[in-house]
Amino acid sequence: MFENERGLMAKGIPTANDIIVARKLLDSTIRVTPLLKSNTFSELTGSSIFLKYESFQKTGSFKVRGACARINSLTLEQCKNGVIAASAGNHAQGVSYAAMKRSIPCKIVMPENASPAKVAATKSYGAEVILAGTTYDESWEIAKTISENERSIMIHAFDDPVVIAGQGTLGLELMESLNDIDKIYIPVGGGGLASGVGLIVKSRRPNVKIIGVESKQFPAMKESISHKNPVTIKGGFTIADGISVKSPGQTTFEICSKYLDDVVLVDDISIVETMFLLMEREKVVVEPSGAASLAYILSLGKQTHNEKIISILSGGNVDMYLLGQIVAKGLMQMGRMTKIFIQLPDMPGALKSVVDRIADMSVNIVQVEHDRLSSNVGAGLAGVYLSLELEDKKHAKKLLDYLREVGIKFRVVI
Repeated sequence: MFENERGLMAKGIPTANDIIVARKLLDSTIRVTPLLKSNTFSELTGSSIFLKYESFQKTGSFKVRGACARINSLTLEQCKNGVIAASAGNHAQGVSYAAMKRSIPCKIVMPENASPAKVAATKSYGAEVILAGTTYDESWEIAKTISENERSIMIHAFDDPVVIAGQGTLGLELMESLNDIDKIYIPVGGGGLASGVGLIVKSRRPNVKIIGVESKQFPAMKESISHKNPVTIKGGFTIADGISVKSPGQTTFEICSKYLDDVVLVDDISIVETMFLLMEREKVVVEPSGAASLAYILSLGKQTHNEKIISILSGGNVDMYLLGQIVAKGLMQMGRMTKIFIQLPDMPGALKSVVDRIADMSVNIVQVEHDRLSSNVGAGLAGVYLSLELEDKKHAKKLLDYLREVGIKFRVVI
């Protein structure tokens, strides 16, 4: 392990002192994000829930902490050939922003199928974006080759001691903002954030429980800790792409194994409901990965013991098309929207009789779709899809029971 000219450890396991040094390097380049108690989520869980809004961070994610620490730690000699990273999301923007602040040339290799919005956001910070590779792993290998050929500095997304130290500055803010913390829930992908926060918090408040939250589809850290060695998992599909990592880094594995009290898993359904609640109740947009830790807390239901719990909302960069789906699916999962299919005689007034019955139950019809051509619609009939807005699941059941009572035949589509 050795120190570079700016005082940070460039190899090995970072220390608590490295996180202190990293914080000095981040002065004026990042925000101290708010830690606020949520009355809504406190009531739902029976504990005092505090939300750390890294979604308000510059570039919209905690990733900029590690990127700025790494790039601000470089000497002028190290900077002369620029920096390079591989990323399809938040790390790309963090590295681009950090390089822009120091006027360092920056290249980001992104998969060819990367979101156009994320490509545009990365370019907006002045980076040269190279679309190459069909997966992140392929893009990473291409970036390594470019780095070797051009002698540019490779900025890893998580398995780098200086990056980890930068992420750990978030832990300092938590301890300065709140006394008597009982638990901290942290989303885990590669493990950089959990490593940094876990290391600094445990060094000062060893009794605080640090709990990592992974997607059920990508339990890489949980499996690695269970096997006592980093493993590579197959993985599945999750909307929480920011934590869809197949294998943790060696350094992050070693730190998380030592400092995390537990690693738990959360599913996409819980994440969707939590994103919806954050928008409706807290008036904030949080990306799927950023909502994972709170989603797990809410999935536990109301607890009998009142604890001070922190949930880190790690980012707020979400695709607008996905956000629209989240709103629709959130309404459906909470019983506040349903869609039914009815076949009616294709004649004037047939639909009105159904609409009047629905109006009797104070239900709002959001959308009406007619279908006369599908094979399942009989001749002389019209198929009608009705999207309905309701108060909750009880209201939905009451409506459907009423429609059956008055003799209206229907099929619930969603």
